[in-house]
Amino acid sequence: MTGLPTVSAEHRGAAKEPETPPGSAPAGRTLPGWLRRHRAGTIAGVVVAAALALVIGTQLAPKGDTIPLSVHNAGPAGAKALGQILGRHGVSVRTPDRFDAALEDLRASSSPTLLLYDRNGILGEQQLAALEAAADRVVVVSPRLETLAALGSGIRQAGVVPDAFPVLDPGCSNTDAEAAGQVTGQGGFVYDGGTSCYRAAGTAGMLAVSGDGRLAVLGSTAVLGNDRLDELGNAALAVRMLGASPDLVWYLPTLQDAAGNGSGKTLDDLAPDWARFLGPWLLLVAVAAVVWRGRRQGPLVFEPLPVVVKAVETAEGRARLYQDSRAVDHARDNLRSGLLVRLSARLRMGPGATAEDTAAATARLLGRDIAEVRTLINEHPKTEARLVAWSQALDKLEKEVMTR
Repeated sequence: MTGLPTVSAEHRGAAKEPETPPGSAPAGRTLPGWLRRHRAGTIAGVVVAAALALVIGTQLAPKGDTIPLSVHNAGPAGAKALGQILGRHGVSVRTPDRFDAALEDLRASSSPTLLLYDRNGILGEQQLAALEAAADRVVVVSPRLETLAALGSGIRQAGVVPDAFPVLDPGCSNTDAEAAGQVTGQGGFVYDGGTSCYRAAGTAGMLAVSGDGRLAVLGSTAVLGNDRLDELGNAALAVRMLGASPDLVWYLPTLQDAAGNGSGKTLDDLAPDWARFLGPWLLLVAVAAVVWRGRRQGPLVFEPLPVVVKAVETAEGRARLYQDSRAVDHARDNLRSGLLVRLSARLRMGPGATAEDTAAATARLLGRDIAEVRTLINEHPKTEARLVAWSQALDKLEKEVMTR
């Protein structure tokens, strides 16, 4: 047919679409091309993902701190729950982080209550005296021997609460303890002197209040902590002890207090000048020793567990620690509390028995003078030699009771 136009072979080849090289993606189907075509949706997705990550990170981030018995610590060892309860009862809880700030908060109130938990024994005698003078009432939680001695209240540490008494009854005339009822005794310390409450098996009390009522020593952090606050009468005792005044200063001393008052020094201050060269040299020697002997000891040898440690070894080790630190008073308190626990159990006197009751029952059983037995049990040896002789006398007394 002659009426139709003809197209040459060259024009037919030029009219075709350009072919894609083998092994390459088509135009517009690569990742950059897809992002250019969907740039609005991509930007929106990135914004949503960032916002979601921010929300999740904020919710999962730890709240407050991790300091034991801190009102900002929501963990089991913290006291955030108690702080909120006190706030609902109209108590203003102030949490200074330095000694000067705590002293200023106390002096700014007319009748403040101070809660002091110095678990590391940082504060000195002068600092404790200043805090006690500025506060209307002081509640000390699980204090050290040095802290009790500096307070000068006559209250002394007398051991720990036996494991057989996880729950303690008030057993005293203190109004706060009577109103609260039973509290948790597990892991607590007991004290002698003043008005003793929450006694276990004839030992001293986990709560000791001075004669004028201005100082209260509580030997348990579990009563105030988040983990056991809702058990028994823990919350009631805590609120009554700390909520009597509208102003409560919750003070947890830190190492900054020791350094700021010159009573604490760092390792750099204590070390001599030549120690800076000794450190790298010791590190080099340690690395050389590891390279030299590290692979010559052979494989590890596994031993069956548990490992049995003789009781006499642990007792001797603790005695040597007391001897090295010259802790005559601490050793005396432990010996006395252990003797009273064993004697009261032998005499079947019950958990409410006091030291006086145990001494009287022991004297009646042995036919001795009550004053003689009481004087022996309550003696305060001042020297190590007298402590040994006194412990031998206690051991003899216990053996006589056990053989009856």
